[in-house]
Amino acid sequence: MDTHAVLMRMATEEDLDQIVYMLADDELGKTRERYEQPLPETYRKAFHSIDSDPNNELVVACIGEEVVGVLQITFIPYLTHQGGWRATIEGVRTATSVRGKGVGSQLIRWVIERAKERGCHLLQLTTDKKRENALHFYERLGFKATHEGMKMKLYIT
Repeated sequence: MDTHAVLMRMATEEDLDQIVYMLADDELGKTRERYEQPLPETYRKAFHSIDSDPNNELVVACIGEEVVGVLQITFIPYLTHQGGWRATIEGVRTATSVRGKGVGSQLIRWVIERAKERGCHLLQLTTDKKRENALHFYERLGFKATHEGMKMKLYIT
């Protein structure tokens, strides 16, 4: 597989199966995702919400016809920084077959340029502290842990 021939594009609904598979294919993902056939309808609903929102993009990395990476980028207007825009990256995954071969780096470099195109002054992401390799990966690409992030799980009944 030639990882130099990686193409980034907006995801389509036909990509959902491979996207969900990648999201579920790691230690943390397999406890919170449901990769089964047919896919749970919640994934389709989320895709349509993302796809219909001009400030959200679901991006896939492809080698030929094969989807080998994914991430979501959200563009957010802020009052801080004089009304500047930020971009937030979520759900970064690469297929097991291409991990460590530069596909993730290409995907992140692409999204950095995309954020610049949209006029963002800041690009941010979070990664689970258990993902030490991911932390080092993002640091190598220029990200810095300048803030302490916090999350609260909301359990909807």
